[in-house]
Amino acid sequence: MRNWPLSELSVTTPRLQLRHPSLDDVDELADRAAEGIHDPGYMPFLFPWSDTTPEERARSVVQYQFRAWGSFSVDSWTIELAVVHEGRIVGVQSINAKNFPVTREVETGSWVAQRFHGQGIGTEMRRAVLHLAFAGLGAHYAVTTAFEDNHASLGVTKKLGYKEDGIALHARGDKPVVVRRFRMAREDWTESPGFAIHNLDRCLPLFGLSS
Repeated sequence: MRNWPLSELSVTTPRLQLRHPSLDDVDELADRAAEGIHDPGYMPFLFPWSDTTPEERARSVVQYQFRAWGSFSVDSWTIELAVVHEGRIVGVQSINAKNFPVTREVETGSWVAQRFHGQGIGTEMRRAVLHLAFAGLGAHYAVTTAFEDNHASLGVTKKLGYKEDGIALHARGDKPVVVRRFRMAREDWTESPGFAIHNLDRCLPLFGLSS
């Protein structure tokens, strides 16, 4: 799309491509969500969007993507990158920020369709979005959160070297649960070999940045 530079943005790794989704990609993402993301009875997300029927999960993915596109601004933005493994979309890696030119802080989140769990995809896609944040956008900090019983997400976070950044209480259904927050400073980030960012320069003004 000539008038939407983000449509050409992507990050590649030894195994994955993370790309701004096309309309066909959005459809495939919706299919992955409909197939299932986590075990029934467990909710890894602060907003329980996945606790519904497969059809509703699929529609919510489509609607969320369109909201992210439509609300993008220098002051507040979210990018939901489709994660492609062996030619198939397997999940989403998001990155968002508020007042980024001032704060230089981003937050990340993700999901991977359940049938692709346990293959190291979550770790590699997080490395990829950190590469985009630090090497591409010049972020100073990256933060992430997870419930204290979300062992998969916590495992990725610890593996990549984040530091503890406090806790909060969240109502998950009718029970309180601890949310753990983590922070990585640019000086603590280690660049991974074989990671590359594509077509970022034309996107930089959308973030309030110059090339």
